[in-house]
Amino acid sequence: MTLEDEIEQYRRKIATDSYPMSIGELANLYRDGEIDIHPEFQRIFRWSDEQKSRLIESILLGIPLPSVFVAQSEKGIWDVVDGVQRMSTIFQFMGILKDENGEPYKPFLCAETPFLSQLKDCSFEESDASIRSLTSTQRLDFKRARVDMKIIKRESDNRAKYDLFQRLNSFGSMATPQELRNCLLVSLSDKHYKWLANISENPAFLEVIDLPERLINERYHMELALRFIFLHGIPQEKLSAVGNIGDFLTAEIVPFVDYDDDRLAEEGDVFTAVFQLLLDSGGADTLKRFNATRGRSEGPFSLTAFEAIALGIGFHLPGESPTPDVVQKKRVKLWGDSRFSAGHATGVRADQRMKVTIPFGRNLFAN
Repeated sequence: MTLEDEIEQYRRKIATDSYPMSIGELANLYRDGEIDIHPEFQRIFRWSDEQKSRLIESILLGIPLPSVFVAQSEKGIWDVVDGVQRMSTIFQFMGILKDENGEPYKPFLCAETPFLSQLKDCSFEESDASIRSLTSTQRLDFKRARVDMKIIKRESDNRAKYDLFQRLNSFGSMATPQELRNCLLVSLSDKHYKWLANISENPAFLEVIDLPERLINERYHMELALRFIFLHGIPQEKLSAVGNIGDFLTAEIVPFVDYDDDRLAEEGDVFTAVFQLLLDSGGADTLKRFNATRGRSEGPFSLTAFEAIALGIGFHLPGESPTPDVVQKKRVKLWGDSRFSAGHATGVRADQRMKVTIPFGRNLFAN
């Protein structure tokens, strides 16, 4: 296949359109629920007041804005892929932005800007909180300002949307890898994102992994849930080709959104059963290193234990589950193996470690 053939083949997977729209038109689409800027992203892509104010100043000065990329859902709704913070800032300034619970945000007051000194503490419309507001003429000019919209049509495949999202959002972002995966997942299937968010809040799971608040805030618990879903039943031959674990998890988002309700229910049942068993088997200690000499658990949550114990049990479910006593005996056996002795795996890449831990865990809980 020539380069030209490859270009043509890939282009057929992406159906796009492009046209300018006024801010007023976009605001009407937002009010009618026809454009989704994903308010759950606000914590991830949060601009400072200075950044927001410079955007408002740019619009008032007539400075062209970068294109906003949206993906058209099956229902025709536009999901913002790139431009979440720009759209959020504009809508908050206009006083129409709502949070994920449908509650309105407090309208944004501009901070000091480089060129328009009178924009400081200025609001879109008159309010008690602002010193000044835009005039009616300025509001009309603001609403008539145009934004170039790039639309990925719904006939485009999910792989194309995935590639575009990666290219637009991976460089220079302050978001964690899992936060970016969450954004990608929402843009592909809100249903699957909500399913993942729900199982990640399972009380037994959270108690067993026992993560510090910082990692919870960075959504590492959601990454661990994805690792479980994608790895507990992975075929042995595919395990050897995982490579970088972060890239693997992100790539697996695309086939994940094809899981039907029955598959999601089955995965949810296995997930719940495994972490309830681990909770009954010793709680947070179960996935920590066990020091046989001292007869106690040590240190924080251990990925080695997660891969060998949690994934090992999950591999054999649904089916007969081991008892908590058996889990504890298998755990002692795990840490008694020289391959998992203290410090032995320090610095080993995740994919190299998993080639040992995952098969070991499957064998460990085979009988």
